[in-house]
Amino acid sequence: MDFRWRTESDDPAPEQVSEIDDRTRADEAVQRANRGEWLLYTGDFQNAKQLLSAMSRRVPKPKRAASPLEAFRAERLARAREHQALSRLLVALDGEYRLALRRAPDVAQACRWAWGEPDAPRTVVPLKTLLGVLGAAEWRRKGLAVPGLKGTLEPHYGVYLPTRSEYVELVAALPDVEGKRVIEVGTGTGVLSFVLLQRGAASALATDVEPRAVRCANENARRLDLADRFEAVQCDLFPDGRADLVVCNPPWIPEPPKTRLDRAVFDEGSVMVTAFVEGLPAHLTPGGAGVLVISDLAVLLGLRRAGWLDSLLAAAGLTVTWSKSAAPKHGKAADRDDPLHAVRSRETTTLYRLQRS
Repeated sequence: MDFRWRTESDDPAPEQVSEIDDRTRADEAVQRANRGEWLLYTGDFQNAKQLLSAMSRRVPKPKRAASPLEAFRAERLARAREHQALSRLLVALDGEYRLALRRAPDVAQACRWAWGEPDAPRTVVPLKTLLGVLGAAEWRRKGLAVPGLKGTLEPHYGVYLPTRSEYVELVAALPDVEGKRVIEVGTGTGVLSFVLLQRGAASALATDVEPRAVRCANENARRLDLADRFEAVQCDLFPDGRADLVVCNPPWIPEPPKTRLDRAVFDEGSVMVTAFVEGLPAHLTPGGAGVLVISDLAVLLGLRRAGWLDSLLAAAGLTVTWSKSAAPKHGKAADRDDPLHAVRSRETTTLYRLQRS
């Protein structure tokens, strides 16, 4: 292979590509992509983006469904079909991450932030993925203000972007934080640990299975002058030891992720949240508390039965000692054109403070 393949999915590297340019129409591109052909764009960058948008519009959209669960399934199927088509529109970068398309922006720094230094004379990447890299770089350059956090975050590509603020605001309202030692499981950008440290927690040890999240959290801790009390490590769930507060905001949809980027939202079979609850008692100091922040969207969709969490907590010997809920503030909750609006508008995110029974 004479190029480095970059993708967030399990798609194998293309063995053969066909060059296309500004003359290629969206209908033709979609047909060729659906036949399994890889299309390497060699024309104008702005035209390439327009082609990608036009291809997206030609992917069949989900029909109105009879139930929220059917609507959810239809939307996921439509997204999978869109990924199948759009991920086959490719661009090539040279050995310095330069994009040799007319009117192309300078993408080198964004690519270095996402992937590190170039390790091949040529990199091939789906255009949709590259646009995600560029979007993440803009967030990183300008910083992200999060309600409840003093200062701004610099999110990294591939790390969950905390633009939904409900769960952060709930943690910011958690009582009895002063002087506590914290473990955070699944830290992402580190925002929950940072909020707790700014409220007087003594220290925070955070974990994540995603190395990009670990780097992101540690770098943000240095920017916020919290590095002396914070450390993020790559780890599956719990680190060694116990803490006064053990915090987790797990993925809230118990379905398989389609790409690596989906893992912050999708938890197939509720594996992570179940392992967190079952392992929590062994990582609490005497009198310590667990903090679980989770949405009820899966219950509203019919992906989980009502009362599933009560049963899980009881089996682990845990009792809810304090809770607080928040209504959704994200845009989709107010979008009546969204096929899942009826469910998303009723979604509730709840923080549960847990102790051994």
